[in-house]
Amino acid sequence: MSTTPSVLTILMPGFEEIEAIAPVDLLRRAGARVILASLGPEPSVTGRCNITVLAETTLAIATQQPYDLIFIPGGPGVKHLRSDPRVAALVKAQVAAGRPVAAICAAPLVLHDAGLLAGRRYTAFPSTADELPHILHDQRVVEDGPILTSRGAGTALDLGYAMIARLLGPAKAAEIRRQICA
Repeated sequence: MSTTPSVLTILMPGFEEIEAIAPVDLLRRAGARVILASLGPEPSVTGRCNITVLAETTLAIATQQPYDLIFIPGGPGVKHLRSDPRVAALVKAQVAAGRPVAAICAAPLVLHDAGLLAGRRYTAFPSTADELPHILHDQRVVEDGPILTSRGAGTALDLGYAMIARLLGPAKAAEIRRQICA
């Protein structure tokens, strides 16, 4: 565990704002260095509820260095992630290097496309069940090796705490939970 873990968060048009911002907020409160990267060439990215976020960089630039964790929020914009081969290659390389990837809502489809869910336990948004038939519907967050998955906007805080625990330990996750009266 490094002293200041780094997290790459990929934002695409149509990302689910709660699923992206709530975990990023928690990670930053915990002391992680979180980099927001836009999938496209422009730094501003508009989510599904028309909230525009200014990313610090683009995916093309961000992938020039390793991260302790890659986080992929869900939402209807997951289709953009699935159609961009850089994303599947990035998460495959991350896992191959023994570093974790977290995905929420429909974003586990990206992990599925990259071949990372085969033989693993996972959860995802119920509407993805046609492609992800082994969703653990009763689990808010599922961790299986380097893969962390979560169901949707209602479980965004849970995923944030799980990422903090993975990167900075359970005590830090409990501290942040107390700080926000969760």
